[in-house]
Amino acid sequence: MTQALSITAIIAAVMFLLYFTLRSNTTAPPVALTIAIVASAVLELFDLMALYHPEQLFVWNILTLMAEAVLAPAWLWFAITYARKNRQHAIPLPLRLLLTVSPLIVILFLSLPNRSFSYSADILTGKVHFLGDCGFIFYILVLVYLVAALIQLEMTLSHTNLTSRWKIKFELLGAGGYLAILIIFYSHTLLFHALNSQLVPMRAIALITALAMMFYSRLKRGSGVNVYVSQQIACKSVVLLAVGMYIIFLGLAGEGMKYFGDGFYRAMIFSMVFFSGLGLSVILFSERVKRRVTIFIHKNFYQNKYDYRNQWLQFTERLSASQTSDHLIHSIVSEFCDTFGMRTGVLFIINQERTMYRQAAGIEMERDDASFSVNDPAIKLLASIRWIVDLRSNIAAPEIDRHSTLFSQTDACFIIPLFLNDAVDGFILLGRPHNQDEIYTHEDFDLMRTLANQAASALLNLRLSEQLFCSRELAAIGKVSTFVMHDLKNLVVTLSLLLENAQEHINAPDFQDDLLSSLGKTVVKMNTLIARLKDLPENSALQRTPVDLLQMAHDTAALANISKLEVTGTSVIAEVDREELQKVTLNLMLNAVEATDGSTPVRVEVGENGSPFIRVKDQGCGIPAAFMQSVLFKPFASTKKKGMGIGLYQSRQIIEAHGGRIEVVSTIDQGSEFTVWLPKIQVGAA
Repeated sequence: MTQALSITAIIAAVMFLLYFTLRSNTTAPPVALTIAIVASAVLELFDLMALYHPEQLFVWNILTLMAEAVLAPAWLWFAITYARKNRQHAIPLPLRLLLTVSPLIVILFLSLPNRSFSYSADILTGKVHFLGDCGFIFYILVLVYLVAALIQLEMTLSHTNLTSRWKIKFELLGAGGYLAILIIFYSHTLLFHALNSQLVPMRAIALITALAMMFYSRLKRGSGVNVYVSQQIACKSVVLLAVGMYIIFLGLAGEGMKYFGDGFYRAMIFSMVFFSGLGLSVILFSERVKRRVTIFIHKNFYQNKYDYRNQWLQFTERLSASQTSDHLIHSIVSEFCDTFGMRTGVLFIINQERTMYRQAAGIEMERDDASFSVNDPAIKLLASIRWIVDLRSNIAAPEIDRHSTLFSQTDACFIIPLFLNDAVDGFILLGRPHNQDEIYTHEDFDLMRTLANQAASALLNLRLSEQLFCSRELAAIGKVSTFVMHDLKNLVVTLSLLLENAQEHINAPDFQDDLLSSLGKTVVKMNTLIARLKDLPENSALQRTPVDLLQMAHDTAALANISKLEVTGTSVIAEVDREELQKVTLNLMLNAVEATDGSTPVRVEVGENGSPFIRVKDQGCGIPAAFMQSVLFKPFASTKKKGMGIGLYQSRQIIEAHGGRIEVVSTIDQGSEFTVWLPKIQVGAA
């Protein structure tokens, strides 16, 4: 029995490590976990060899001590680094000291005689080994490492959010269960000053079970989780309390016990305790069970399902703790999921142009490109009913059915609108409830609406902060422009002097060389200064005249003086400000040339498809989707290393002043296409 379990545990450890190491599409176990599993398997191997070769008992005892000396620090290393953010900085000083001195402890104890650790009372079978003084101290240290590791696993599991806990729960519970059995094993050793090999099957069963749970967790749920664990004081640990109570109970029981019964029976009893405790832990850490217990308690013992004061304070505290805009958006979704017991949450926010609702944050969401138009019937439905849409109620609404694919992918249950000034500023999708049988009532919907109002206010503050930042930057540019205009004035004076001298000395060869050199330097300086200026025209400042867009595009290409610039299309007349529109066209041409580094041609097309358009297309590096959706036309945002981020912002202002729009289509490493749409000349207009 013992041999079969030990061999099974060794094979399970080898298969676990080989599977996740050799498969390219899975996450390999961390180094600490690999060392810990190898040490556990080697420990089983050495104990097994001691049973087969009792004549070499002392040799196997030395090797077993070495495996135990590596096993305990390795599991502690795994426990304090698994799924932790800032792993090195998050390790408390006492644990760092434990890890640092562990090699020294191994060297110190291995330098002592073997009989100072243990001696066998049964030389023929070697089943029972009594501890010497050094062995007693050694196993006290092993127990300290194991208890510290179990406490760290508990802290990791208890400090994760709902979604992360679902991913790592079985892996940590499996490792924690194995550590708990080791603690029982070695505490029994310390209590009776004896190592009993008949308890080895219990340890082997625990290792097999832990590896099975880890395998299931990594294969089915993954391990890509990073959590933050604060350095809590040890007295707050449930593990420490449980271990202390167990040791006290074991000491009291040991006073009245002289001998154990049959060894196999003891192993079975401990195994039953292990499985019972492990099953209870799974239940206690199950979000579904916790959700059901919470609902039962509030339904039968409380008047209300929620403690609104605590919910409000928790939501407010979490939003106020967000240090970045991305963190704030993610906190909103995460808090809704945790509050209402959901595994999936997606937040959609209207874009700056207020034309599209785009996905801003998602939890357990496979797609990140979902969007809704402002004219979407589903959005109009939200605006009309001004209430939470319960998708589980099987409502017959064509507006909802047209997005059935998205809702099925997220297992969406609720659509929660976010209102701002009586308009839908965004909405949240919640799905995949932990408790499928939970009934949501108006109490849940009232809390959803209340938290949605607070979330909308937080998003408004975020938007206003960004606008204030842009306004301050524009004000700074305005101040700089005063000095730039002064420099331009000086350059104009320089050109005037050159013009006056040219009237007298234009035929002199030396003067001609100096003239060309001075003009070249002046042009470079003027271009540099002009690039820093802010010139955003308003509607009233436009000088509209009928302009042939094709001819204007040819003139602009000639002004750019770029060889790989192709202008095609048909002649189209539009009523525009030629000078301002030429700025936009030139900016788009230069951007396209820079994106291609002059390696491929840039094509400019002029035509009419319902409205006049100018299209600039390149085969360059492309624009990242996230940048294009959120910050492409914002001032001071640029993908260029030395770009100021003013060109596209200015271009959009000019086109919108004409009553037109700019559309962008881009693919990474394939190129971009900017299309400027202009209003069509009204027939009969004066």
